[in-house]
Amino acid sequence: MFGIALGVAALIIVLSVMNGFQKEVRDRMLSVVSHVEIMSSQDASLDDWQSLQADLAQKPDVLGSAPYVSEQALLVKGELMRGSLIRGIDPQQEYKVAEFATQLPDQMTSQLQQGRFGVILGEELAYAMNVQVGDAVVVLSPGGQFSPAGMLPRMKQLRVIGLFKSGHYEFDASLVLLHIEDAKALFRLSGPNGLRVKLHRPQQARNFSQELQSQLGSAYTVSDWTRQNKTWFAAVQVEKRMMFIILTLIVAVAAFNLVSTLVMTVTDKLADIAIMRTLGATPASIMFIFMIQGSLVGVIGTFLGFVGGTLVALNIDVIVPFIENLLGAHFLPKDIYFISSMPSDPQTADIAPIVIISLCMSFLATLYPSWRASRVNPAEALRYE
Repeated sequence: MFGIALGVAALIIVLSVMNGFQKEVRDRMLSVVSHVEIMSSQDASLDDWQSLQADLAQKPDVLGSAPYVSEQALLVKGELMRGSLIRGIDPQQEYKVAEFATQLPDQMTSQLQQGRFGVILGEELAYAMNVQVGDAVVVLSPGGQFSPAGMLPRMKQLRVIGLFKSGHYEFDASLVLLHIEDAKALFRLSGPNGLRVKLHRPQQARNFSQELQSQLGSAYTVSDWTRQNKTWFAAVQVEKRMMFIILTLIVAVAAFNLVSTLVMTVTDKLADIAIMRTLGATPASIMFIFMIQGSLVGVIGTFLGFVGGTLVALNIDVIVPFIENLLGAHFLPKDIYFISSMPSDPQTADIAPIVIISLCMSFLATLYPSWRASRVNPAEALRYE
């Protein structure tokens, strides 16, 4: 019984923690990336973005939209060079689509003005390049310009006016924020690359983008955050599926122990089974008795595991700090992981299959021992009694 309870509880706790990590990383990712992006299909500037923005504002699912410029470039300071993503933003509209933009100090965003070529770097990128606020960095644009000496890269000196931390390492280590008009001048664009759109329900981004694509036609390309991060989410789902299979073996081992326990019980009760048979009990009734016994063990064990695992998963934010204080250790050091607390997100879609599989395994485990009990020959069992 406790073996089954342990297996069920372990499955619920582990999958809840994995869901919590996935939700935490997804939320931090969505604080930077767009729910939906609209771009021109011709790899050109989106010159009619104002009319598109006005149309999007009429849709009930849209929370906000903002234009952007996004280009790859090389950031240089002295002998240090890093590939970076230059994102031109409108400081007056970026807060509508990026959660982390609302956390930037007003003093910092007020300095992000057209013509000053000030930039805001991710903290990890600034640390890697040994850059501080007030330092100058040079950006090398991939699109060069012709000169008598041949093709020369376009270079521009930028002044670091601030640093940001989104909590997602990939963006903190590569993202550079620049005023959208300065970005257009730097990359010689007539308009923004596209529009970033924020939705009330990010989980519906794929359906929304498909509907919007059919409305706008082939002149535009609409993508959503699930496609942009498809590999990461696929890897998480595979890992979660494998953990489910591996931990289900714990329940399978407990069910195998149930088989051996019932077999030993049948062997120990041979005389009692034989007496009941001589009193008129049918093989089916004997089989039913042992099936009820084994099923009760499975039901009680599954129930204990369900209650225990759910309680631990719901209170893991209290239990883990208590264990850390007790042992004097930190499972997720802040200087290594950007998530310093153990997240948990129990979901019915995970718990229900765990309970059903445990009950099914427990029921199947009772079939063979119960069948053996029903096949006991009273004369053979009572011969030496």
